[in-house]
Amino acid sequence: MRRAILLAFLGSIALAGCSGAAPTTSSQAADLQRQVDTLAIEQIEVKWHEASSKQDLDEMMSLWADNATFTVGGQTYTGKDQIRTFFQTKAAPFQPGTNWVSDTPAYKVRLTIDGDKGTLYFECDYIDPATKKVVNVVGADQSVARINGVWLITNSVAAAPVLGL
Repeated sequence: MRRAILLAFLGSIALAGCSGAAPTTSSQAADLQRQVDTLAIEQIEVKWHEASSKQDLDEMMSLWADNATFTVGGQTYTGKDQIRTFFQTKAAPFQPGTNWVSDTPAYKVRLTIDGDKGTLYFECDYIDPATKKVVNVVGADQSVARINGVWLITNSVAAAPVLGL
């Protein structure tokens, strides 16, 4: 659903560009850029869950900057090779025999944007389709950056989420 909304939005931008219509003020241009950036950052969360659900390591790794760091379970992994090894050997959703669907309730996604940098927080609810029960929940608190025109994770800290009061 989010992908359809993103495609529709980007299509409307393309049509506006083809018609010669352009934002009339720098404020409108900034608002439009913020909307595009917001959708691009949200796609990190969407692709994360898609990769986890399909056990697609290559798709997961496409979300990370080359020199990214990932801290989970008190261990920090640096660079794509170490992060890939973590997902391949330790991350439960990617282990052989695991058949989970990964999802995030929309209200558990938060992001910020400041130029070419931002933050993204989401929670992963891992669901066993056979039992229809949530079997694991992980929160991911991430720094993201636009690198060569693409929003990527530069730092991520994952842990079990804590319920607020």
